[in-house]
Amino acid sequence: MNTRFDWNLVRSFLAALDHGSLLAAARALGAAQPTIGRHISELERQWGTVLFERTGRGLVPTEAALRVAQAARAMEGGAEAVSRQLAARDATEAGSVRISASQPIACFVMPPLLARMRLALPQVQVELVVSNAVSNLLRREADIALRMVQPQQQSLVARRIGRVALSACAHRDYLARRGTPSQPAELVQHALVAGDRDETVQEGFRAAGLPVAQEQLVLRTDDLIAQWQAVRAGIGIGFVADYLSRADPQVTRLLPGLKIPSLPLWLVVHREIRSNRRIRSVYEFLVRELPGAL
Repeated sequence: MNTRFDWNLVRSFLAALDHGSLLAAARALGAAQPTIGRHISELERQWGTVLFERTGRGLVPTEAALRVAQAARAMEGGAEAVSRQLAARDATEAGSVRISASQPIACFVMPPLLARMRLALPQVQVELVVSNAVSNLLRREADIALRMVQPQQQSLVARRIGRVALSACAHRDYLARRGTPSQPAELVQHALVAGDRDETVQEGFRAAGLPVAQEQLVLRTDDLIAQWQAVRAGIGIGFVADYLSRADPQVTRLLPGLKIPSLPLWLVVHREIRSNRRIRSVYEFLVRELPGAL
């Protein structure tokens, strides 16, 4: 067994362990899938053990992989601490800041904000990570993250920046064809746009005692922008953020008395990175500007 190995091999191992496939690990690291595969194979050769069983559904870690995972994460933590300390020494505002946001926030809320930020902080370049997955700030996948869930790690600073209000919506053309529901119970008689694997909408109906028949779910997709575009196309009634529905005057918000829980939006940054002047400037800009955009 070779006890000396390249740290990049361990990064690939941990990414594969966390994401369950070579493709997802490659996306998380910004690398090519064959590269991740070679790294895993090389690490298995050097350590003299099989780390993953390759199946049709992805990678299944072996007992050996699970045994070494804790030590590998300790190595990862040490490398990240060095990176953060070096980043914190940067006292200038010039350079790049990496921001992570969900697809709807990144595509509809952030662009006007970034245009204004370009005027306020012209020396800053932005790397926008558009993903509905939760970026890991501890691994420097982002400097600043916008999240719908509050992180629990003590090393992260989270500030609730606002709440995302949701409403039942439909295009005027759809309502002209099918009529406008006057009470929540009438929604189950309409064509509905909802999630596929994410059954939040379906669960909401069940909780209200209004089970939805399968044929009413005329379009199911977990892509939130696809849901919004389906509503705009007049396919059916969907449940979308108010910042989206306000953008199209042809889309009508329905049932103002319908109580749909709003979603909190958290602005998250690593505690140590806040000492970086560039990241702090972007963070403070977003604190000022995001509430109004929502």
